[in-house]
Amino acid sequence: MKTFTLEEAQSLLPVLESLLKRAIEGKRAAQAVEERIAELSRRIYLSGGMRVDVSAVAKQRAEVEAHSQQVRETVAEIDSIGVQVKDLDTGLLDFPCKVDDQVVLLCWRMGETAIEQWHTLEDGFKGRKPLDERFRRRSNSSNRPN
Repeated sequence: MKTFTLEEAQSLLPVLESLLKRAIEGKRAAQAVEERIAELSRRIYLSGGMRVDVSAVAKQRAEVEAHSQQVRETVAEIDSIGVQVKDLDTGLLDFPCKVDDQVVLLCWRMGETAIEQWHTLEDGFKGRKPLDERFRRRSNSSNRPN
């Protein structure tokens, strides 16, 4: 598992935020088309049947798949960097980080200006704590020449 210093994680935020926005937009677009398809199904059911433009529905299903594929590819791209997508709806990311010989997760959510929280692997988001000097010290010491 790749680990990040606080500084490394911070430097990735602009790229990750752009990727997250693309994934979130793709997910929302897919959901909007799925809602239109579901509404058509409800109208068919309530009316006891009706003529349907099958090719239009097929195009909508293809559109959902294209948006879903975009989301999968974007999340895979974030994952390939070594960052964990925890919640796409809120743009929640975790960055593995080694502190005091323990792997913990730096925690960032879209809209936050910087990474200011962390939690253990077991605690998750509800166990978020403010960063302390251990994280800043590790970033600073990793920049010093040996």
